[in-house]
Amino acid sequence: MWALVQVFKLGLASQLAPFGDEAFYWQESRRLDWGYSDLPPLTAWLIRAGEVLCGHGEIGLRAVFLLLGSVLPLQIARLGTRLFGARAGACAGLLWLTLPLGGSLGLLALPDVPLLCASVAALSAVEAAARTGQLRHWLVLGLALAVAWLTHYRAAVLLLSGLVFLALTPRGRRLWRASGLWVALGVMGLGFVPLLLFNARHAWEGVAFQLVERHPWAFHADALVQPLEQALACTPLLYALLLWALWRCWRRRGEGGPWDLLATSGGSVVLGYFVLGLFADDLRFRAHWPLPGYVPALLALPVLLGPGATPWRRPVARAAFALAALGSAATFGYLALAAWPAQTARLAPYKLFPESFVGWREAAAHARTLLDSAAPASADTILVADHFLLAAELDFQFGGTRRVYALDHPLNTKHGRAPQLAQWQLDETALRAHAGAPVLLVVQDTGGRERDRAEWQRSLPSRIDGLQRVDGLALFAGRQRFSFWRGRVPAATPPTAR
Repeated sequence: MWALVQVFKLGLASQLAPFGDEAFYWQESRRLDWGYSDLPPLTAWLIRAGEVLCGHGEIGLRAVFLLLGSVLPLQIARLGTRLFGARAGACAGLLWLTLPLGGSLGLLALPDVPLLCASVAALSAVEAAARTGQLRHWLVLGLALAVAWLTHYRAAVLLLSGLVFLALTPRGRRLWRASGLWVALGVMGLGFVPLLLFNARHAWEGVAFQLVERHPWAFHADALVQPLEQALACTPLLYALLLWALWRCWRRRGEGGPWDLLATSGGSVVLGYFVLGLFADDLRFRAHWPLPGYVPALLALPVLLGPGATPWRRPVARAAFALAALGSAATFGYLALAAWPAQTARLAPYKLFPESFVGWREAAAHARTLLDSAAPASADTILVADHFLLAAELDFQFGGTRRVYALDHPLNTKHGRAPQLAQWQLDETALRAHAGAPVLLVVQDTGGRERDRAEWQRSLPSRIDGLQRVDGLALFAGRQRFSFWRGRVPAATPPTAR
């Protein structure tokens, strides 16, 4: 099963155009730094390593993430074997592969891949350190947490789960006196250094975006549907079993290890993200947030459903496994349709159309044709996209050979990328330094809400002088549309994005 999944992922990764965020992370990888306005540095570092090893392209972009994604189920299986025996460990690894968001993890170059690897390594290290007290396990814990902090600000949730274990269980409370715990926290501090260096140099932009700007910090009742979202993401029966497993672990916490650790590390993450979701950002995809909390449940399930379980559990487990396997197959099938344009057209009539993955190659090819048609002045023509996602996708398709500017679209601010574009001098302010230069502007006509698109497009003539539409590109029955405009860089100060 493991080998089959890796073959599928490798085939899809070589064909699937970059997801918008992937393309932006690729841009970050070409400008290595201690951090970025949206993320700590590790994602960019890993992409850079992949391209150094494999060259520019989809495989180079995703190479290290494919490797880490392939290691993750082996990590889970190894930990499960240590806790409950080889059969239980193999079942836990198999369950991870059938979890739709788990089996496909690593296919895309996203920070969740190293974050999950770090969280499983931390869980394994805590279990071993609490059981043996050996310093080497505490050191591994510190390194795993440092990697988590280098990956994403959501590493804070791993600290929360550890604090719950240390505070609410007798075994955990005894660990406060262990010198190894403080050594681990000291080693973890190494992961803070790049975050502190970047944020101190840039007015704490990363912290401000992740903790303040992207979240309303007000209760919104629509977030109460989170369990339904998770049931769809995990498949309903398996999701119910995961929650049941965490509850059973909690009831058995009095037996000591590993039940107390599995209960607190899993339950605090799942419950913590649910409570956070009631007040935090609900505009972006967040179904992957609780994944670290499901790992302890997957480790416990083979034992709770194994020999000696009450009769009803085994058929329910088989049905859950079968449904999850179908859900995982459907996930890979959906991505396969997005990977091959001839098949993507089949999704055009449906709401599930994968607009985040398609059209970028065609738009870049069309822009290249229009730039070449402007010869001999094409080298002087500045390529501009109307928002950061399109700019990143064009930049990736051009292989970084041509500077691509982004207009000050509200989307740039919403996703925390506007400060980064300003630092790279790829925003409208930097564009104005080329006053009078010819421009080829590429606009995605199908992005965002229709009302917002109309308002944005009305502002374009104030951003580019002498704007004239020269061509359009409609793909997949019009589900993905781009327009191409020529004009010149104005000298006036750009209008503020709304």
